[in-house]
Amino acid sequence: MAGGAFEAGFAYRVHEGHDEVTGSFLAGDGSGGHNQFQHVVDVSRAAFQLNRLFVEVFHVSPKDGAELDKAVTPVVLGPKIVPGYRNYLEHTVAQGETLWSIARKYYGSGNLYYRLVAANPGTITNPNLIRPGEVVRVPQGD
Repeated sequence: MAGGAFEAGFAYRVHEGHDEVTGSFLAGDGSGGHNQFQHVVDVSRAAFQLNRLFVEVFHVSPKDGAELDKAVTPVVLGPKIVPGYRNYLEHTVAQGETLWSIARKYYGSGNLYYRLVAANPGTITNPNLIRPGEVVRVPQGD
């Protein structure tokens, strides 16, 4: 903050190991307070291969170019998981359910359980072990 106003420069990187989109932006609220900021990045020209991206936002040190205060957020790409991706439903796991049975319920085939694994990297760390009460995202498509 300087002179009652806040302004900062940020850099960003959107990547998944095969391709990346980079850029920078300024954010400020003009009144010296804390605020939330939103920035839209066009990634339509990127040739992403995987079903998960990482969004990194950071400051670049003017002293040595180091990336400071980096925040990294994983983002699941629905269209890479389910053809015609529209949205996802939340399913609360019931006693006795398996990923196979959940996939059969929503997709008509237990063989598509891998979609649930891909859409829930923070929840499903072992496809053979899900617990009652866990909330699983179920990607929906055409």
